[in-house]
Amino acid sequence: MELLGTGLALLGAALAVGLSGTGSSIGVGMAGQAAAGVVSEEPDKFMKCLILQLLPATQGIYGFIVGFLTLIKLNAFNGFIMDSGAFISVSGGLGIFFACLPMAIGGLFSAIHQGKVAVAGIALVAKRPEESTKGVLMTAMVETYALLALLISILALFIPDWA
Repeated sequence: MELLGTGLALLGAALAVGLSGTGSSIGVGMAGQAAAGVVSEEPDKFMKCLILQLLPATQGIYGFIVGFLTLIKLNAFNGFIMDSGAFISVSGGLGIFFACLPMAIGGLFSAIHQGKVAVAGIALVAKRPEESTKGVLMTAMVETYALLALLISILALFIPDWA
């Protein structure tokens, strides 16, 4: 039973990293397919398409940050598994688990939807390359929700009573 709290906290970290990374890979993959189609016809549009393709990747980075901060909170880099006194309570583990969920869920869905907007931006670049900035701005608007998820997860991780 003493491992349950620590296990829940680690599961939260794994979900933040895994789901955000999954969403990013889906979004980047969709945008990459669209970009490859445009670049195959017009190679000079590569950089404009690449910028749009890269934007959905940030959610994976945000999930990694939340996972890393969770491991720091758990003192994982100092051998917490070996020290039986370092395990956290079930309520503490649940608190950390739920603190990671905004980034896990927000990262997954915002990256996928950002990828869809990036695909539309790439279509814009294909027809009107001079309007690429508008495509980047529209794609970046979806990023706002990933940033909010990151912020709430970080703030919730460092509520003093957990752990």
